[in-house]
Amino acid sequence: MKISGSYTIRAPREAVFSQLTDPQAIANCLPGVEQLNRVAPDQYEMAMTVAIGPVKGTFTGKVQLSDINPPESYRMAIEGQGKPGFARGNGSVQLRAVDEQTTEIVYEGDVELGGPFAGVAQRMLGGVAKRMIEQFFSCIERNMGASQ
Repeated sequence: MKISGSYTIRAPREAVFSQLTDPQAIANCLPGVEQLNRVAPDQYEMAMTVAIGPVKGTFTGKVQLSDINPPESYRMAIEGQGKPGFARGNGSVQLRAVDEQTTEIVYEGDVELGGPFAGVAQRMLGGVAKRMIEQFFSCIERNMGASQ
């Protein structure tokens, strides 16, 4: 399933990029993240609980950032497994300075689900993913406002 969209944050592009690549900020803002630990440069292990409709489960896996081009773009690959099945995804994030104090984040990617999770979740994935992404960016924006 393809996921794409954009979100605008009232903050300079460099500051937004810094938050989006900060593991602590990601762990604090991504819904369901229970832990996110750095295991190598730009590589993390993650545990995350996801609920889609009646199916809920914890996934463990890894996150890899690549093609990091501060403060403009990076790529992200995610793999996770758990009792409900597996999830894999990859995508790109691009940051565009609208003006000195406003940044537009444009994201796109592919997500694949497998196992029992896929049967139920596939139909609802688009809406859930969009809501989680909105919650994530909204939290990042709130935290940036609180730290300024």
